[in-house]
Amino acid sequence: MTQPPVLSPPRDTIERDVRRALEEDIGSGDVTADLLPAAANARARVVTRDAAVLCGRAWFDECFRQLDASTRVEWLVADGDRVAAGAPLCHIEGMARSLVSAERTALNFLQTLSGTATVTAAYVDAARGTRTTILDTRKTLPGLRVAQKYAVRVGGGSNHRMGLYDAVLIKENHVAAAGSIAAAVARARALHPGLLVETEVENFTELREAIEAGADRIMLDEFELHELARAIAEVGGRVPLEVSGSVALDRVRAIADTGVDYVSIGALTKHVRAIDLSMRVEILDG
Repeated sequence: MTQPPVLSPPRDTIERDVRRALEEDIGSGDVTADLLPAAANARARVVTRDAAVLCGRAWFDECFRQLDASTRVEWLVADGDRVAAGAPLCHIEGMARSLVSAERTALNFLQTLSGTATVTAAYVDAARGTRTTILDTRKTLPGLRVAQKYAVRVGGGSNHRMGLYDAVLIKENHVAAAGSIAAAVARARALHPGLLVETEVENFTELREAIEAGADRIMLDEFELHELARAIAEVGGRVPLEVSGSVALDRVRAIADTGVDYVSIGALTKHVRAIDLSMRVEILDG
């Protein structure tokens, strides 16, 4: 089955991410770039030192565009491409000062989002051939949630809720405040009709309560493998089941083989290992 194309976030989101990052780095001005001749032109090449799934071209391009709209970036690979260590990624030409001023911020976006896409692809590969969908969580870098969730999709995963506004996820504190799972689900239905209502459960008593309450999805928190198999048998396909908690890469295949519908993994966006990138600039004139 052909997967639909991964849609990039809205343009204004990318522009806002980049503007904030450039302001953080450049501040009142790049005092080191002042060492270069003002009129000098330059070209550069970006190479990856790690095997990776590329992600973040739009943020990378926007870093150079915001400093000098005449900068030209020629990409050799696309978001979602798997690249080998040592592979060239793009060529850049423009004003020398703009290239060196934008370099670090541009690489920060590319290395971080490629890291997220790469680890997501590893989890997706591990679960391949099963019915399980790999999901992210809200454990994202502050201010980069939209970007990181895009990177998860580029890596072949899917997004859980974007934030606290687009789905209801009932956890133990909500249940305690409402009095019961049934009361929490009923309250959620009354306040937010049309939104997905998911309930976290920690044991089989709570699982049965969630089924009876009519939850749209049930999250099995910290269930052991034998408990997952029992839960799937007990639910019998009546409600989609999601596994969460302590899902390491070496364990995800065994979890997926139980037949669960979803596995949500905070490590996709929380434990970021940036891809090692190199950008070398060559002054052409000036």
